[in-house]
Amino acid sequence: MRRHPAPAVLVLVASVLLAAAELALPAVFGRTLDLLLTGRHGEAGTWLAACAGLTAATVVLGALGGVVTALGGAQATARIRRTVLGHLLDSGPRAGERFAHGDLVARLVGNAAQAGTVPVALAALMAAAVTPLGGLVALALTDVWTALVVLTGMPLLALFLKIFTRSFDDAGARYLRAQGEIAGNLTEALRGIRTIAAAGTHERDAARVLEPLAEMSRQGHRLWRILGRSNARSAGLLPLLQIAVLAVAGLRVAAGELSAGALLTAWRYAVLATGAGALVGQVSALVRGRNAATRLGEVCDGPVTAYGPVTKLPPGNGAVEFHDVTMCHAGRKVLSGIDLRLPGGTAVAVVGRSGSGKSALAALAGRLADPDTGAVLLDGVPLTSLTREALRRETGYAFERPVLLGGTIGGAIAFGPYDPGEAAVVDAARTACADGFVRRLPNGYHTTCTEAPLSDGETQRLGLARAFAHAGRLLVLDDATSSLDAVTELKVSRALLHGTGTRTCLVTAHRASTAARADLVVWLEGGEVRAVAPHVQLCQLASYRAVFAEEGMDAA
Repeated sequence: MRRHPAPAVLVLVASVLLAAAELALPAVFGRTLDLLLTGRHGEAGTWLAACAGLTAATVVLGALGGVVTALGGAQATARIRRTVLGHLLDSGPRAGERFAHGDLVARLVGNAAQAGTVPVALAALMAAAVTPLGGLVALALTDVWTALVVLTGMPLLALFLKIFTRSFDDAGARYLRAQGEIAGNLTEALRGIRTIAAAGTHERDAARVLEPLAEMSRQGHRLWRILGRSNARSAGLLPLLQIAVLAVAGLRVAAGELSAGALLTAWRYAVLATGAGALVGQVSALVRGRNAATRLGEVCDGPVTAYGPVTKLPPGNGAVEFHDVTMCHAGRKVLSGIDLRLPGGTAVAVVGRSGSGKSALAALAGRLADPDTGAVLLDGVPLTSLTREALRRETGYAFERPVLLGGTIGGAIAFGPYDPGEAAVVDAARTACADGFVRRLPNGYHTTCTEAPLSDGETQRLGLARAFAHAGRLLVLDDATSSLDAVTELKVSRALLHGTGTRTCLVTAHRASTAARADLVVWLEGGEVRAVAPHVQLCQLASYRAVFAEEGMDAA
């Protein structure tokens, strides 16, 4: 609302003008009726025209308020989505660790739409309060006794609204939480759809996905009950107040203290004054929007990656240093006290049993994660001092399960901090042994990713090509050759591990053959560095050979 107040201000102005027109109508109606009943038709014509003008104004202002409300809500929703999505992307890989992916989608899509209605809804609610308050004041000016009748019911209306808001808030929050759980479970099931099909557990997994549905149903029915009870209370109290106003006004007309027009005016103002019950719908919209905004706020409460001012590294070939680095995950230390220097221009294999911290070390090397203590340096510059552009220009990554972004196969390889150009894309594909099968696709490098029938190994080779096309001083391969056959893995490893010598290549190795082709091996055990030496030297140790034996590979 502070950043983009125009829609809310327009809704507020239109709604206040609409309320003013509605408040003026009863007085004009009453005056017109008195003139007609007393035979003063000449004057009545002017007042009839005023009635028509005010009625037309209510129609126009109502339509304007509706259009601005829809437009303002859409604009606010778009801004919220951009803000939350930007925060998620700025958070990096840690964003997917706090929430299930499906839950994040539900928050970004459904919850953002609900939160987007809040600015204009709040303005509309502020304006809507003008009608009952103005109606009560106008009623007091018309006839104080009928205003006193309405005042007797106001405390009950306020109590009903407070009870409704509190109950609706709790039920709405629980409903959205259950909805997010279903979305998260569904995404997880879709990710493992092949496993579910192979295991024949579709019924069991369907039940698991929909397990929160019972809670969602309970809270949904609870919302309807709360809304129904609130409407029932209003439907019981408001007509009674209006009838009481009519009775009092009628008695005063019979006593000659009010005219027939004044009676009509008093009754219409009583209807407007007791319109506080109509605020229930607007309050419920605000409560839903607030609950949705709270869920989005939980996403934005997560930390984002902060970058430094250094735009360019000094001359170097990718020397990486870890200074007393400790990293924790889920309350457990995955790396502890790492002091390590990897010479620039070398191929380094990181070896260790499952859970020893290999992927954590790889993530820290190119700053996909930050250590809890200590520092990581690239050619003598702390990674936290680099700008985002400088960091991503100098570091490249390939992963075990790459995701192809960029629209086409060529676009997926070129996807990165800069466009390396068509020649570099083709050269990177050749290096990753991907050029052959890419050219056999219907449109070659211009084939869309969704139309390309790729195996896991082919997808992994495209991920390698993307990393190779953008690698600067440091190239990190996190289990990025696990799906390749032995021959292809040999060709790719030779190219990536022994490139030009102007960059460092860090690879998490599960195969002894990969470690053997590296210049240096970092052996991790229990999150600590046990040894740093060439593979042939470490192979003299039975405990080192046992690491590969557990992986089912020959350590020779």
